[in-house]
Amino acid sequence: MNRLVLPAALMMLLPSVALALPPGNPAKGKQIFNTCHICHNLGPGATIKVGPPLNGIVGRPWASWPGYSYSSGLVKGKKAGNVWTVARLDKWLTNPRADVSGTKMIFPGLHSEQQRADVIAYLKQFDIKGNKK
Repeated sequence: MNRLVLPAALMMLLPSVALALPPGNPAKGKQIFNTCHICHNLGPGATIKVGPPLNGIVGRPWASWPGYSYSSGLVKGKKAGNVWTVARLDKWLTNPRADVSGTKMIFPGLHSEQQRADVIAYLKQFDIKGNKK
């Protein structure tokens, strides 16, 4: 019995740590992004479609593409200082509607952790002008 108490006590004392995504494959992410491309542009000369372009999304503040009309939830997040980090994109891509109340994005999400890692790896390649880094 005592052998179980110490590990259980240690687990309660340790801070919760978010699990990191597996390494992403940008080539696979590009294939998956074809679904996203219906609404989002990416690359040099990207323009607004149904959604904003995703150039430089990793590290960019929420609701920050000029000329795009964002949902109130994303605007509120921008005012709170939210930035699209890898962890934040992972949460968003899991289920956008559950993540940000009132979002206009109708995409149901990517339930595969590996697919999310691959898409994020693909997106990370592009700077704000749409050039590959």
